[in-house]
Amino acid sequence: MKPIHKDHFSWQSLIVPVVLVLSLWIAFWTELRLGYPLKTWGIYPQKLKGLYGIVLSPWIHGNLNHLVNNSLPLGILTMALFYFYRGIKWRVLLLGLLLTGGATWLIGRPSWHIGASGLIYMLVSFLFFKGIWSKQYPLVALALTVVFLYGGLFWYLFPLDPKISWEGHSAGFVVGLFLALVYKKSESPLYERYPWQRDEYVPENDPFMRQFDEHGHFVPEPEDGHESLTTTRTDFSEETERINYVYKEKRNRS
Repeated sequence: MKPIHKDHFSWQSLIVPVVLVLSLWIAFWTELRLGYPLKTWGIYPQKLKGLYGIVLSPWIHGNLNHLVNNSLPLGILTMALFYFYRGIKWRVLLLGLLLTGGATWLIGRPSWHIGASGLIYMLVSFLFFKGIWSKQYPLVALALTVVFLYGGLFWYLFPLDPKISWEGHSAGFVVGLFLALVYKKSESPLYERYPWQRDEYVPENDPFMRQFDEHGHFVPEPEDGHESLTTTRTDFSEETERINYVYKEKRNRS
């Protein structure tokens, strides 16, 4: 796999995550400034009043600690999405937001569900599964890095704490897996696969591979005035192996 050097950096991969995280802090500051609880704009499952939260809930946090814990992961994961998956970044982010919120609205407990945690779980799941299935070494490394940094989030997929919306976490994780399947064949524009890494690769059509026989032995191209080379293999013992190359010259017949 070889990197593509042209247009290797995109300002969106830096600006969008910063703006997104900053907007969370602005929403929290506005709530404190106005003294109006914004949690009523969150997701309330199976109620019409909770539909607004499908879009708005990631911007609403219960307290400063909740906001701080979500800010850094959201910024880092969004940056990774926008840098490595430029062709599908907006679709993954927006569809992930809507599907995660919608799934939480369907399966959640009768309570207000707020915070960007569901979106974070969606990004973790997508980056992990997409990276593993891509078979592109840098993206596999990214997937393993995501697991190393945020593997501890796995435990919050289950109802361990009644104060935590595990439904939103599980919804985000499943949605991320679903989007990784949907965009499984979408490759990162930063890296170009070598021909032998592609699904449509046929070894018999490769000029390089045609220089080897079915046993993996090198068969040189015949030179002018010579017939094709034939190879014979003689096994003298179990420990040693000898290969004889027999050259047959063409004789000019008069």
